[in-house]
Amino acid sequence: MENKRRLGAKWERIVADYLRDQGYVILEMNYRTRYSEIDVVAQDSRDLVFVEVKYRTTAAAGDPLESITPTKIRRIRNAALSFLRDKGYDIDNTSIRFDAVGVLGDKINHIKNAF
Repeated sequence: MENKRRLGAKWERIVADYLRDQGYVILEMNYRTRYSEIDVVAQDSRDLVFVEVKYRTTAAAGDPLESITPTKIRRIRNAALSFLRDKGYDIDNTSIRFDAVGVLGDKINHIKNAF
């Protein structure tokens, strides 16, 4: 049985491939800050997109996207702000979006502008 970290990384790669197939350009994977980690940072047309990936093997524990709490959202937003600063983006003139991708079994549910 794969450990949770390895399994999470596997699904993050699969989601990155899915996003590429949708026309996104993957800029970063697993970008870490002191606040949190951003699973995927991508460019979608004019939007810089910060993507949170959640995976569950079965629905027994509920929808994977239900595990994105207000605290997690706050941490992701803070991490995104750090990313923008660290990479030299003009914060006031960069169009950003926060997406969530839930993977349940082998089904991908991509929610744009999730939070």
